[in-house]
Amino acid sequence: AAAAEAGAGPLRVGFVGAGRMAEAIAQGFIRAGKVEARHILASAPTDRNLCHFQALGCQTTHSNQEVLQNCLLVFFATKPHVLPTVLAEVAPLVTAEHILVSVAAGVSLSTLEELLPPTARVLRVSPNLPCMVQEGAMVMARGRHAGSSEAKLLQALLEACGQCEEVPEAHVDIHTGLSGSGVAFVCAFSEALAEGAIKMGMPGGLAHRIAAQTLLGTAKMLQQNGQHPAQLRT
Repeated sequence: AAAAEAGAGPLRVGFVGAGRMAEAIAQGFIRAGKVEARHILASAPTDRNLCHFQALGCQTTHSNQEVLQNCLLVFFATKPHVLPTVLAEVAPLVTAEHILVSVAAGVSLSTLEELLPPTARVLRVSPNLPCMVQEGAMVMARGRHAGSSEAKLLQALLEACGQCEEVPEAHVDIHTGLSGSGVAFVCAFSEALAEGAIKMGMPGGLAHRIAAQTLLGTAKMLQQNGQHPAQLRT
């Protein structure tokens, strides 16, 4: 269905910026069979990060413009301060067919739309690192010219990387703190749980495995029962 949405032939997906977040999303698409690796094209200034895409079987280039010329769905995954320069560079190549998705933290839809042609279809996504293991928590917001078909296409693809919900843009930045930084808080908590067991004499590896599985199991119970954490805790 995704391919049909994007016109004839298979859906070609581009990544401008090839860091950890871009790699996590690409990996999710490939693992879930949503997009073939050979239909993914990533660009970055050096090979430092592109080698990860090459290892996945994706195409790579040093030209951001080449990505826009070859792909209709393009993820912008550069560092936020670099994004305006990148958008200025590719703006002349943006057509009515393109669906442009920014994963840059803190860059608003209005800023993105100002830097692109007037009718560009833009969406904003806030992913998190567990996308790498298909358990990401993601939210997305659409710009003025992105309709429900673009939102549905993007959501269907991103479900390959975990859970994705459409939200008002005001919630996107909150999500960055909650689920982006949240990963680090959960790690600190998991570490503290295991440390207690280690102090009592349990081997470190075992303690950390059990702590991680306890977090996974608890999260699953919360999701499946739809309970407030306080109910389960009690």
